[in-house]
Amino acid sequence: MKKPKLIFLPCLLLLSALLVACSESTEVGKYHDWQARNEAFIDSIKALSPTAVETAEAAAAMPVGKLFTIPVATSGNLPIYCEKIEANPEGRRPLYTERVNVYYYGTLITGDRFDSNFEGYSVLDHDFTAGKNPTDFDSTSTFSVSGVISGWVAALQYMRTGERWMLYIPWDLAYGASDSGSIPGYSALTFDVKLVSVEE
Repeated sequence: MKKPKLIFLPCLLLLSALLVACSESTEVGKYHDWQARNEAFIDSIKALSPTAVETAEAAAAMPVGKLFTIPVATSGNLPIYCEKIEANPEGRRPLYTERVNVYYYGTLITGDRFDSNFEGYSVLDHDFTAGKNPTDFDSTSTFSVSGVISGWVAALQYMRTGERWMLYIPWDLAYGASDSGSIPGYSALTFDVKLVSVEE
């Protein structure tokens, strides 16, 4: 009886190694199809039929929990999407040339935090009564209204001191197509923002 030739064994091993390598290279990454996913996220918010708000006075009249849009003048009036968590119609609105003190918590559409100065609400939160508030261990950050991303510039000029808003900002009104630190290009951004004060 003849022994079977083992010439095919190395070929089988090579073939199986190639198959494993191919299956690993087609694994979907965390940011796979990122632009389309971020645009679909904004489309899902738009599908909720938010109220279009054109003036700061109309924004002040929006009730807590109601989704609305405000135009971003520098983008041909493309909107950002907003929802009040806390209202203060008697508060002061900052001007484009002023500096503000804010608490903020920023997340990607995955819920991953990319920057913050307190533990606020993320894109995954839908109940804004869960008590995620600044503590005595947190401190505000100071920004020039004109020195932040265009979605923030628009929102800050509509907000009043003492108010807290959720902002849903399309990628083209945030950092655009380019990466910015830990934020991949084409990222729609969500911020929990509390406007504490305007610097005199």
